Amino acid sequence: MAKQDDWVTVQEAAEIAGYHPNHIRRLIREGAVKGRKWANLVWQVSKQSLLAYVEKQSELGERRGAKPTKIHSRT
Repeated sequence: MAKQDDWVTVQEAAEIAGYHPNHIRRLIREGAVKGRKWANLVWQVSKQSLLAYVEKQSELGERRGAKPTKIHSRT
């Protein structure tokens, strides 16, 4: 079980990861990071799962996102 200080708010998670808070919420919904609703008011994110996600994404590096298309010229 995660320690209490492992949990941060969505805003804090966004600042740590450099993402928009809406993206953090999407990651929670998709199960990419662990989240919980605290006192039926505030969503919290596991800092450990967030850092693991960010590290994984940085390892992917340039492989993320849309790929450029190659245009072959006919001669």
